[in-house]
Order: sequence, then C-alpha cells, then structure tokens
Amino acid sequence: MTKFIEKFGRGAGKIIGLLLSAGHDAVDMVITTVLPFMCFIAALVGIITSTGIGDIIAKLVQPLGGSVIGMIILSLVCTIPIISPLLAPGAVIAQVVGVFIGIEIGAGNIAPALAVPAIFAINGQVGCDFIPVGLALADAEPETVEIATPAVLLNRFVTGPIAVLVGWVFSFGLF
Repeated sequence: MTKFIEKFGRGAGKIIGLLLSAGHDAVDMVITTVLPFMCFIAALVGIITSTGIGDIIAKLVQPLGGSVIGMIILSLVCTIPIISPLLAPGAVIAQVVGVFIGIEIGAGNIAPALAVPAIFAINGQVGCDFIPVGLALADAEPETVEIATPAVLLNRFVTGPIAVLVGWVFSFGLF
C-alpha cells in the first residue's frame, strides 16, 4: 500500500509540475510576445481609424469591386509584400472595403455572384502582419524568420489573385 501511495504521489507531482511549467511558459509567452504585438496592432488600428486612412483607401479601391478583373487587381494591391503587413492589422481596411462592396451588391450595382471573389480579393493580406510574431511564438531561429517572412508574403501575392479566380469559379450558380 505504501508503494502505491508513493507512486501515485510521484505521478501526481510530475503532472502538477508539468502543468505548472506549461502555465509558466504560457504566461511568459503572453507577456513577452503577445501583449506587445497586441499593443502595436491596437495603435495601428487606432491610427488607421482616427486618421481616416482606411476610408480613403476603401474609396480608392471601391471601383475595383465591380468586376473579376478589378478584384484580381484589388487582390494584387492588397497583397503587395511591402503593403500587406500594414493593411492586415485588425482587418480595418478589409472591413471597410467589404462594407462598401456589400452596399454596392445590395444596391444592385455589383452582381451578387461577385460576393465570394470579393471576400478573397479584400482578404489576401490576412495573416501577413502576424508572420513574424507567429514565428517568434514558435521559437523560430532568426534566419528562419528572415527567410519565411518574405516567402509567405510573396506566396500571398501569388496566391491572392488565384484565390479570387477560384472563388469566382465556385460562385457560378450560387445566385
């Protein structure tokens, strides 16, 4: 009976130690990586919202929402590797452009069949702002971050227009 209690106590101690270590690592990661990133994103979203840059950009790209070619161009603009990390935080610009395109679809100025490609067109930059942070959370080596960040940004630039075309093909017969 004593050996059973001893083994049970050791096993419980290992599990509690493992959970405590995981909790410590999680809190440490949140404090050192996630919170600073959230502060940066909040500041960037605040600047975009308060200055009206999001509305200006949305009004400039709104005419592109009326055709598949325009949406491919919109996707290319949104996924330019230098611009996409700045457009992605909080999806502010994508939300504003999405509202404008939705209003135009509701008003009958844009065909409802273009709703699916529009989603892919305005969201091509999604995740581009999080790549370095995600790699840091995964404890990636600095060389990996240096190579992976541009690789993913270029990947989004190439696959963004393809996603618009795929969305357009799959939207046939929806409306």
